[in-house]
Amino acid sequence: MTLPGGGMGREASPLRSDTPLLEVDEVRVQFPTERGIVRAVDGVSFHIRPGEILGIVGESGSGKTITARAVLRIVPPPGKVVTGRILLRGRELLSLSEREMAQVRGREIAMIFQEPGAALNPVFTVGEQIAEALQVHRGLGRRQARERSIEFLREVGIPAPEERYRSYPHQLSGGMQQRCMIAIALACGARLLIADEPTTALDVTVQAQILDLLVRLTREHSVGMMFITHNIAAVAQIAHQVMVMYAGRIMETGPIAQVIDAPKHPYTQALLQAMPTMTVARGQRLLEIQGRIPDLSNVPPGCPFHPRCPFAMDQCAVRTPSLQTVAEGQSAACLLYDQPAEVI
Repeated sequence: MTLPGGGMGREASPLRSDTPLLEVDEVRVQFPTERGIVRAVDGVSFHIRPGEILGIVGESGSGKTITARAVLRIVPPPGKVVTGRILLRGRELLSLSEREMAQVRGREIAMIFQEPGAALNPVFTVGEQIAEALQVHRGLGRRQARERSIEFLREVGIPAPEERYRSYPHQLSGGMQQRCMIAIALACGARLLIADEPTTALDVTVQAQILDLLVRLTREHSVGMMFITHNIAAVAQIAHQVMVMYAGRIMETGPIAQVIDAPKHPYTQALLQAMPTMTVARGQRLLEIQGRIPDLSNVPPGCPFHPRCPFAMDQCAVRTPSLQTVAEGQSAACLLYDQPAEVI
């Protein structure tokens, strides 16, 4: 399948290590409400290696951002992680005290938000905000922190970094603000970057530049990245692996090029069919996924996607499918793969 911009997935990087940087194992996040328990993340497992980009894709409400917040341990109350393990370089994050976890945020894990203008402090220059990260997390003096801040501004592609060091966030474009957010993440020395819809508020040209920057920095600094988006075309441009989420669960996972070329789960297929491509004729209507994501306090029994699935069988309303291997390196949670070959 040809995606907008010609992206067909990123081949495995030789810089990637076989030792996982991040391991998430059977994590469940729940929110108690008057209507019942909302299972925002329901048994999610994955890992990210140094130098690897994992794309997490799905519709709004699928659990992507809550998964990232669980890793950072910033799930908004009254939500909480009720089961599972989250290991960063072998260290169990869920067992850390809040004070210990505060040291992990920024220093080892950094988050890049979709609204950099809101994330940056409007009363300090962007240079001062980068320098503060260097002073807090790396213990640099004021002068050295300023020099290093200018170097990071230059590394993320900001022209005239000495001048931009003195600029306030409102004086920069959205793309420049996002580059400053990335510079802060690098300044902290984080080994894991979480990018939550980092290109949503940017125009197409700037989006492509930010994606290229993220790929380059991930490779050069050998950091791991969770790249969260509803835009599967963006994932196809930069990710090594993809994880498709729906109603808090993983529907499909595998190498991005493999999943794009041969999607196995009906939900993944529907997401791809709903995308505009270079071959869509003028005036031709795009396919749409009928229905909506279920209320997470009242998810239907069986496969959560079955009310919207064109291939649903009677047993899909009763049996909950588990992730199983459907091709080398590729897994899907679908009862179609429990059927005889001629049924598939």
